[in-house]
Amino acid sequence: MGTDLLNLYRQASDWTIGNVASATNLNASTPCEEWKLRDLLNHMLATQHYFISAARGEDASPPGPTPPNILSDSPKADFEGAREEVLSVYGKDGVIEKTGPALGIAFADMLIHGSDVARATGSDDTMPEGLAQAAYDVIHGRFTDDQRKGVFKPEVPLGADATAQQRLLAYAGRDPG
Repeated sequence: MGTDLLNLYRQASDWTIGNVASATNLNASTPCEEWKLRDLLNHMLATQHYFISAARGEDASPPGPTPPNILSDSPKADFEGAREEVLSVYGKDGVIEKTGPALGIAFADMLIHGSDVARATGSDDTMPEGLAQAAYDVIHGRFTDDQRKGVFKPEVPLGADATAQQRLLAYAGRDPG
């Protein structure tokens, strides 16, 4: 499963970085109502840095509601660097097994926020084939109602005919569109 998760993370981050590359107006609104695109990108980077630190066994806290300003003048390069670090640290023998669900959550987080970035930039937010279902399988049911607070908004109800992407976004408290 470790190699699969690395591959899923690689695919999700490649897609997300493509969306980040199209981000020209960092003051654009996002599906995360309280954040502009710059805030969202800072949050995403801080989250990836958290997963990197946690995998290294460093004392790390998940990002809070106010993202630190760590985005440089080259957001695409920032995200490429974070992706390479995640792949490097989680690619070491035994790290994925030692860190439990962390890489799966990092993958799902990257994919969900990649959709947020796509929507904020007016890009196509259709996730690459198979990734939405894989991310949904990784995170669905993993969080208690208390754990969801501060991470996701309440789940959006959907009909039985919803796509995997719609189910993933709805589980994360987003309008699945």
